[in-house]
Amino acid sequence: MPLPSLFISHGAPTLALEDSLTGRFLDALGPVLPRPRAILIASAHMHAAQPVLTTSPAPATLHDFGGFPRELYAVRYPAPGAPMLATHAAGLLRDAGFDATTNAALPLDHGAWVPLLRMYPQADIPVAVLSVSPQRDAAWHYALGAALAPLRDDNVLLIGSGGFVHNLGALDWQHAAHPPMPWARDFAAWLAARVTDGDGASARDWRAQAPQALRAHPTPEHLLPLFIAWGAAGGAGTLLHEAWEYATLALHAFRFDGGA
Repeated sequence: MPLPSLFISHGAPTLALEDSLTGRFLDALGPVLPRPRAILIASAHMHAAQPVLTTSPAPATLHDFGGFPRELYAVRYPAPGAPMLATHAAGLLRDAGFDATTNAALPLDHGAWVPLLRMYPQADIPVAVLSVSPQRDAAWHYALGAALAPLRDDNVLLIGSGGFVHNLGALDWQHAAHPPMPWARDFAAWLAARVTDGDGASARDWRAQAPQALRAHPTPEHLLPLFIAWGAAGGAGTLLHEAWEYATLALHAFRFDGGA
């Protein structure tokens, strides 16, 4: 059986350490999934014009954020890299017409290591990171995921790590437990329905069709990993988790198993 692909909202970097609904969800998620031989994670925080995959055998932990508690900067996620996986994935992408390359100098950014720290705290599963291209649309990223679909049959867990609603300027940092704002809730409800209905065509046209689309995602990079994960399996997604923080930060997670 092929492994599922996942979309995970990684939230604020404090997810790595804080007790929260989403942290507890991720703590429980790793143990219930079939154990993968390697992980390929598409991170909203790794940008490139064309697909780039990390090939470091021992990637560093990058603390690519500021203004958070000091103890967060001491956290390391010493998972081994997966250079052979990354090289193979780059080949699959090139075969599909993408100008994919690899880079052995790139670290694990927090879009990768924060959720993996909660899912697989032993850091004993090899990891490679895939970039997103914010200048490209959802359909391009869906096709990117589709090109990587064969990896699911090779016991590789494909994860898209981003955010279901992500507008940093609209976060209420003083009230983490504030209920979601109506505009954020409306966007999330629309997109979640498209995902669970398997309506990829409408979802890929989210900027034109979704309510409050540009308010929910003033820039698209946190939503694009959803389409990579979705493309890797196709079909309808299963909503695994829904939570909100800071009034507008949607922390939804979905599983894709494929099928019509």
